[in-house]
Amino acid sequence: MVIELIGLVAFAASGALAAVRAKLDVFGVVVLGLTTALGGGIIRDVLLGIHPPTTLRSWPYLLTAAVTGIAVFFFHPQVARLRRAVLLADAVGLGVFVTAGTTTALQHDVPAYTACLIGMTVGIGGGAIRDVLLREIPMVLRKEIYAVAALAGAVVVPIAAYLRIPDVWGTVIGSALVVAIRLTALWRHWNAPVPRAGETAES
Repeated sequence: MVIELIGLVAFAASGALAAVRAKLDVFGVVVLGLTTALGGGIIRDVLLGIHPPTTLRSWPYLLTAAVTGIAVFFFHPQVARLRRAVLLADAVGLGVFVTAGTTTALQHDVPAYTACLIGMTVGIGGGAIRDVLLREIPMVLRKEIYAVAALAGAVVVPIAAYLRIPDVWGTVIGSALVVAIRLTALWRHWNAPVPRAGETAES
């Protein structure tokens, strides 16, 4: 729960910072923070037929994301200076959310590949919604090694279940893999390949 809340704070902070950069008002900042933090989990629950979504029934999730958004609105210069800490927390949160989402999907008896896709969506869904609300192409569709890291961690969970490895270890290994890939990509400046200029020109 503590690790999930850390990731929730990181996701909410990233959404709120994006809203501050877009010069939204305090309501917009809080909404973007909530959307980024909770969007992926809501999509997961809708896909699995869980109504109402878990994050809307548990007040700590809503309160944590809302308070983070308000704090970023008032202290955004200081938060922006903590970029490395926010990125680390974001990577940890991504790993936890992805593996937890995949595990939840498997518990609802969906196929392994579906569970992996749902787990990945939990990690990247909130950020994608945030970017769409800001009228931007979602970052995960442009260049950053983010969705790939999420999918890699998600795949670990059903493999661990097939090998009869306890769920907790499957979650730990999958989360660690996500964090390792994400942080290595940031450190080494890895990006997904994009078309060269000549390949995008009209014939």
